[in-house]
Amino acid sequence: MTYRDDIRFILNGREVSARDVGASRTLLDFLRLERRLTGTKEGCAEGDCGACTVLVGRLTEAGLIYAPVNACIRFLASVDGCHVVTVEHVSGPEGALHPVQQAMIDFHGSQCGFCTPGFVMSLYALWMQTPEPTEAQVETALQGNLCRCTGYAPIIRAAVAVSRYGTPAADHLTAEREAMTARLRALRDGRRVVTGPDDNLAILPADVDDLAQCLVETPGATIVAGATDVGLWVTKFLRPIGPAIFTGHLEALKTVAREADHLLIGAGASYTDCQSLLSQHLPHLAPYWDRIAGWQVRNMGTVGGNIANGSPIGDTPPVLIALGAEITLRHGSERRTLPLERFFLDYGKQDRAAGEFVESIRIPLPGASDRNAAYKISKRRDEDISTVAAGLSVTVERGRITRARLAFGGMAATPKRAAQAEAALIGQPWAHATFEAAAEALAEDFSPLSDWRGSAGYRMLSAQNLLRRFFLEQDADTTAPAQLATA
Repeated sequence: MTYRDDIRFILNGREVSARDVGASRTLLDFLRLERRLTGTKEGCAEGDCGACTVLVGRLTEAGLIYAPVNACIRFLASVDGCHVVTVEHVSGPEGALHPVQQAMIDFHGSQCGFCTPGFVMSLYALWMQTPEPTEAQVETALQGNLCRCTGYAPIIRAAVAVSRYGTPAADHLTAEREAMTARLRALRDGRRVVTGPDDNLAILPADVDDLAQCLVETPGATIVAGATDVGLWVTKFLRPIGPAIFTGHLEALKTVAREADHLLIGAGASYTDCQSLLSQHLPHLAPYWDRIAGWQVRNMGTVGGNIANGSPIGDTPPVLIALGAEITLRHGSERRTLPLERFFLDYGKQDRAAGEFVESIRIPLPGASDRNAAYKISKRRDEDISTVAAGLSVTVERGRITRARLAFGGMAATPKRAAQAEAALIGQPWAHATFEAAAEALAEDFSPLSDWRGSAGYRMLSAQNLLRRFFLEQDADTTAPAQLATA
């Protein structure tokens, strides 16, 4: 196989060929330090504040799609074959302000200005997708952008008013989309990319089969999908990650489809890639999905990565375990499938051998008698890590519970089902007393730890109250005591 040793992409309007790109080199450092595009700011360096937001356009089956991402935790190697757009490229001919920029000025949406470029880029992406957004849509789009000066009201007013200043049809990214698509296609050569120094090597496989081969050849390599966690290893913990194998460019890993009685999600599909299909077939996940991080992180982070990371407070494992999800792991040409709950063995330990990777997730579709819910408790409502996460799935037939799957995150060393609480439900009538018994049984299932996110007592009470909440929300005719409605 012939290799390529450079990362090729288009930065604003110019083609870039970068050689010797180490695995840990961030897009933000490249923009600011090498290209002097200092409009993109570094605030938190962990994908939390949005000051570093840029747009990344990638070719998909649906065409060229632009999404806001965090440049601080996006690695330079991962933008191979992409179009990177910074705030310097937003203005029109002869420096005329973009409609988003003009609206921000007219509605007094900026004070110190440090966060403003990130807001502009997020609102630019929103405007292109939804020219006349509601306030709720604006708030969702800005979950990943923090402002410490102005407050959000004038920014939201500016976002709602942008289309008074111009339409996406007249925007230069729209006008140039066909030409940009052709330029990006020309960058594709179907070869594996190997670049960077030996101790910080970045590898981009040619396809999924080549990914499997790369992991066989380098079984100890770091797999980098969305980098929303690995990025912090570099920026916060100064950990070496090389050699690293990047997978974000592999469209075959981004499958999102319904197949007969289940959904098939490729391990490389981002939260955003999955959102529409999940909302359609698993509507109880729609509000939960909007609480996973912020828009930028949802555009980068992958469901497969969230699973493979193995965190006990990961957002997706509890809700997927409750639905009976299975994962397929691959090593070379060999595959094996196992229930998701069995993948997590202990804290920081998963049932994944060296050189093996998560390839896909299979989610059974609920039946007509199933009642499902997904809950998240966190210090902040938006863009925060879970203190407790819960996925609840119960089958009720003729007023009696015949099946129960209750999965929790943040309550043990791994995402885990509540076996005793499930047993307290199965065979019992759908009633307030049944769920009270199940809530009490949670104390037999879990002995949570105390940390800065929540004490053991807080976590246990929260988990118990989520069971009570589930019953109250699902039962329109409940006669449960009124005080439980605030649990």
